[in-house]
Amino acid sequence: MTTAEHPPALAPLRQARQRFLKGRPLPDGVPDDVVAAWRRARFFGVRPDLEGPARESADRPVDSPLLQAARPVLARLAPALDSGRSALVLTDERLRVLWSAGSAPGDDACRDLSEREVGHNSAALALRTRRRAEVHGPEHFLDVWQDVSAVSVPLLSPDTGQPLGTVTVASALCAGCRPHPGAALAEAAAMAVEAELRARARAAERVLLDAYERAARGRERAVVALDGRNRLVSEAAVRLASPQVLEALERGARAWARGTGESYAISLPDGAGCTVEVTPVRHEGRALGLVAVLAPHPGEPAPPRPASSLVGSSVPWRHALARAAGLVRTAGPLLVVGERGTGKTTLALELLDGTAALVVDAAESASVDLKDDTWVGDRPLLLRHAERLAQPDIAALNSLLEERPDVHLVATYTPGTSPGPCLQRFLDTLAARSVTVPALRERPEDIRELLPALAPRPAAGCPPLTWTLDALRALEQHPWPGNVTELAHLVRALASGRRACGPVRRNELPDPVREGPAGRSLSPMELAERSAILEALRRHGGNKARAAAALGIARATLYRKLREYQGSGTP
Repeated sequence: MTTAEHPPALAPLRQARQRFLKGRPLPDGVPDDVVAAWRRARFFGVRPDLEGPARESADRPVDSPLLQAARPVLARLAPALDSGRSALVLTDERLRVLWSAGSAPGDDACRDLSEREVGHNSAALALRTRRRAEVHGPEHFLDVWQDVSAVSVPLLSPDTGQPLGTVTVASALCAGCRPHPGAALAEAAAMAVEAELRARARAAERVLLDAYERAARGRERAVVALDGRNRLVSEAAVRLASPQVLEALERGARAWARGTGESYAISLPDGAGCTVEVTPVRHEGRALGLVAVLAPHPGEPAPPRPASSLVGSSVPWRHALARAAGLVRTAGPLLVVGERGTGKTTLALELLDGTAALVVDAAESASVDLKDDTWVGDRPLLLRHAERLAQPDIAALNSLLEERPDVHLVATYTPGTSPGPCLQRFLDTLAARSVTVPALRERPEDIRELLPALAPRPAAGCPPLTWTLDALRALEQHPWPGNVTELAHLVRALASGRRACGPVRRNELPDPVREGPAGRSLSPMELAERSAILEALRRHGGNKARAAAALGIARATLYRKLREYQGSGTP
């Protein structure tokens, strides 16, 4: 919608537009967003008296994937147009007109509907707001559209949810009608085009998956399949390929899919430790992606797979590991500090370097009865959850540290409530020999490396778990209060309960992860409404039309409410 739910009378708006074009003061009551749109058009240098077709963009796509999917759908819907009085128009994400049918006043004025070219219009507004938009008569900036009403619906990518373009129905002026008489047709066209895009995306993913399985079949090969958005990585490739190698392959795949690469040869970064053989994958005559087979350089063994919780190359994580490695080289106790689930115990065991340590867990029993004979010989002690030690044990531990400052002890500590005097003394004693494990939210760039390490080994003949880029972005934006442990639980749950094939999509993630970090707080009424909508979507398998019907609301209303609640938090 352009301004308010109930538009002002168009006669005063026509007069206000004329005053604006003449540089005269505007009367009261003109909607602010309409005035702002007129001002943008004047700033861009748009001529209101534009006549005839404007110059077409030189880089207008001739046969884009969106046009391929939308053309047969729109051709079937075109006969529903009011002949000679309305037009059906398809644009891409840059508002370049890809296809049109029918005829409406001024519908041939421009092949580019961006505000920089033609000023305010429903397609530009729908793309900006990502919802259905209507513009009537004098709300337009161009003279040729003063007797035109138009309604536009954005087309969203089935993978990322990002706008791909718009569908517009333009007709003779119908200012007294809200919604626009063509709104149902525009909504139906958008829904059908998105369904076709979804079907084509699944078919393309199947082609890429088949190519990947053919390359990996028969032996343990390091294979990566990429289409610029998704990637499949075999377990051998996880061990062999560094994040820098995978990034180089993704850049090559994006260039190939866009058709901007001169060839599909890819240069790996220095020190990659492997070579690559790349095979292009095509689908329905267009470049789809690449399948890359990696091999270690002759004489170089494949790198071992690190412990899952020790994976990562972010600066905070590398700094923590470097400090821990420096401390362990000198005799004395160590304190590993961090939030729950950050991998403190895994790091502590790594610092003990495989020695047969005596493990004492204060979480299992508040009184662990630490006696001096516990420390007999060279056997080290791993003390977990030092914050849960009983008072007598903390006192005994402090006495032992005073008597034997070089004792072979590694303790883990999770900050929480304010420590008592004895525990604070223990923490102060080990403060100079402590390392803090960063929370997962402080190193989100490590998530892409953690995912394959945390995933369970796939069954024979099954590809490993992979993720769409949109799902990866959702994982990286989540705060992860349970840190690596929470991420590992999510990965195992998805791996065990998943029925779909191909990469994990954003809509398969749990609600708190999929919806992103919390924004504004919702009122109790909004929380109840949001819960009802989500439950209806679950009952109907994600079908928004059926969910809207079950809730007794319009599909457009359902879309609007989902967008409003996306990213909102709880009180």
